[in-house]
Amino acid sequence: MQNIVIYTTRFCPFCVRAKWLLDKKGVRYREIAVDNDPGKRAEMTAKAGSRTVPQIWIGNEHVGGCDELMALERSGRLDKMLG
Repeated sequence: MQNIVIYTTRFCPFCVRAKWLLDKKGVRYREIAVDNDPGKRAEMTAKAGSRTVPQIWIGNEHVGGCDELMALERSGRLDKMLG
C-alpha cells in the first residue's frame, strides 16, 4: 500500500469528492488541512506549485487535484498506483 497524502480545506467540494473516492477504495491517507494554517498552505504550494486544493500525492508521485485523481480512476491506473 502506498503512502497517500492529501492537502485539503474543510469546505472544498473537490476535496470531499477526492476523499470519497479514496474512502470507497478502502485506502488510508494522511489529510493535511490548510485552511487557517498559512504555514501548511505554503508547504503545499512549494511542493505542488499550486495553491488550489486538494493536492494529492501517492507515494512520491504528485497526482495533482481531484480531476487528475478521477482521470486516473477512469483510466484504471489508480488501482495500480495504490498497489
